[in-house]
Amino acid sequence: MADHQHLTRHSPSSGPGSPDVWGVYEADTGSVQYVAACPETKQAVVIDAVLNFDPAAARTSTESAEALLALAEREGLALARILDTHPHADHLMAAAWLKERTGLPCAIGEKVRDIAALWRGYYNEPDAFDVDARFDALLADGDTFEVGTLRVRVMLSPGHTLGSVTYVMGDAAFAHDTLMYPDMGSSRADFPGGSAADLWDSIQAILALPPRTRVFVGHDYGTKDRDAPMWEATVAEHLERNRHVRKGTDRAAFIATREERDATLGLPDRMLHALQVNLRGGALPEPEADGNRYLKIPADRF
Repeated sequence: MADHQHLTRHSPSSGPGSPDVWGVYEADTGSVQYVAACPETKQAVVIDAVLNFDPAAARTSTESAEALLALAEREGLALARILDTHPHADHLMAAAWLKERTGLPCAIGEKVRDIAALWRGYYNEPDAFDVDARFDALLADGDTFEVGTLRVRVMLSPGHTLGSVTYVMGDAAFAHDTLMYPDMGSSRADFPGGSAADLWDSIQAILALPPRTRVFVGHDYGTKDRDAPMWEATVAEHLERNRHVRKGTDRAAFIATREERDATLGLPDRMLHALQVNLRGGALPEPEADGNRYLKIPADRF
């Protein structure tokens, strides 16, 4: 979907308590970045910003994050916070670059501590990934904070990872890699710490939100029948036609289908690069004696 790079769609506020939402597509990884804003005060947050990465050359660039800053300037928004839903496996997160550029605080779910502990073993880096130092806030299930006049509630949504969170802001839910667009269903749950059973429970909690809730997902790759990326559907639409979790779906059948599907999937091509960066808040490892930074790739572990 390279021709859809930085495709942007605006999902307008429906009234008091409802955010304006812009989704910006990152075609190389099929990721969707979000800017969500209070329509009254123009205060806004960035959610799941992407640091561009060429895995062949191990080269980073910032055009996608720059697109978010340009959008905020164009729309007259005052960015207040940088949020991530989880340490992503398929793309590098741009939180560290955005924080350096803007001075804004960054936040993620508190169970990132457990994810960091898990991945220290895979990378044989026992002293790495001090997430408390890298993030300005580690958010717990049920935490709330304000964006202008809007209240944001944090929902723990494990399954895709053990520490994924959903941000619920009025009639909008940013459900990361738990759900996908209805014609694609749900996201994989086979990464370390993942669980198809937990994923089912998290999805049910999201689909228990009011039917008109706009659910914004973290990825789309298109289908054989649909080329244009899609990322927004209501709770009611998911219950009616989501291929994996529509109303009437059996829990055991979902778990069996999800685990069977996951067993056929290879690792994302950026995963082993991405986790060591994202558990540093989106920062590359510190420079070594020659002034260069190096990524560490575990061999024969997956």
